[in-house]
Amino acid sequence: MTYDEKLVDRVRAILAKQRGVTEKKLMGTLAFMVNGAMCCSVGRDGLLVRIFAEERTQLLTDTFVTSMTLGSRTMKAFLRVAPEALRTRAKLAKWIERGIAAAEATKRKRPQART
Repeated sequence: MTYDEKLVDRVRAILAKQRGVTEKKLMGTLAFMVNGAMCCSVGRDGLLVRIFAEERTQLLTDTFVTSMTLGSRTMKAFLRVAPEALRTRAKLAKWIERGIAAAEATKRKRPQART
């Protein structure tokens, strides 16, 4: 197990009423997809959340929030949230809601496949 099972259960409980949610194991984490777009994933060190890029600077002022890097690239649409920022259901739900909104907006922006 490379992800926090207790946090996974908490995320599942919050997403239980959300339509179009699927789970996918992804690079040692468990990702939660909303209508095919990733909204968040649980790892061993907290939550990775999709965000709106324009909110990034403000959200990074939180002590427990850091940039998501993949190799040498900083992922502008994702942030890492430490477990300390997710202790209550309300705090976790707020991050997940942010991820759902960003995932749904991303899905709408994707161009349609040509046939």
